[in-house]
Amino acid sequence: MVKRRNKWLHERAALTAQVRAFFASRDFLEVETPLLVPSPGLDTHLDAFELTGDERARYLITSPEYQMKRLLAEGYERIVQVCKCFRRAERGSRHNPEFTMVEWYRANAGVESVMDDTEALVRALTNGKVHLLDDAMVVDTAAPFLHMTVTEAFKLYAGVDEPTVLKLATHDEEQYFRLLVDRIEPAFERFTQPVFLTDYPATQASLARKRPDDPRYAERFELYVAGVELCNGFGELTDAGEQRARLERDQEARRSSGLPVYPIDELFLAAVAELPPCAGNALGLDRLVALCCGSRTIDGTLSFTIDEL
Repeated sequence: MVKRRNKWLHERAALTAQVRAFFASRDFLEVETPLLVPSPGLDTHLDAFELTGDERARYLITSPEYQMKRLLAEGYERIVQVCKCFRRAERGSRHNPEFTMVEWYRANAGVESVMDDTEALVRALTNGKVHLLDDAMVVDTAAPFLHMTVTEAFKLYAGVDEPTVLKLATHDEEQYFRLLVDRIEPAFERFTQPVFLTDYPATQASLARKRPDDPRYAERFELYVAGVELCNGFGELTDAGEQRARLERDQEARRSSGLPVYPIDELFLAAVAELPPCAGNALGLDRLVALCCGSRTIDGTLSFTIDEL
């Protein structure tokens, strides 16, 4: 008996080829960077797989970001990668410890250019429509995507005003994320258009730069389609001093929370100092394929989940 998963694997292959063709048509160079690296990123919400056996630890990448930015610093202006990434303790309807990322960067471009890429890519792969099979909901991806700031979303769907959002993001991340997951993301599930969530509080900037016109916020966005978070994009930070300070704060936060403390990648920091103005995005291919197949869950897009091994 042919299971539905087999049908989705054919669809996945076709969609992956379409992703590559999309970026090739826009003059992006497809690159391959190492999966085994000296630092997997220091974000407190990431838990990496560590490999030991030689003179120092190595980690499976949680994202190819560090090494791709080193290529940007070397002069490659448009680069894209389709690769496996790995994050421990992530398993659910939209998570698997091993997953596929589409990550791309534009040198000498702003965050708006990468958002345009994202919108065009989703529109092309979905042929202008996402038809969810479970609840017969249709999302229109042909029309221009909606834009909403984080503070607008918190006001509309959680009843929280701007000063309180900024305070929570700085002093009570647990409550900030609880409201995001419990109130805002479920509201986005009812949207019949994709929505870009933009202008994250600066304390949630990660590797994004602060907005020059309002440093309380970062040039960071996420795209939601039928409530599914598809990507995480930045106007990239190019200040090596600020980047080091953020990484050191992340190390201390990990240490105080009892989490593994990963090393700072000095070659990455050296590259940040040489970066041109740039922007990038990391998009979950498994999730996008699932939506194209009419589902919010990724299991049917994978040959085998972690539970089947």
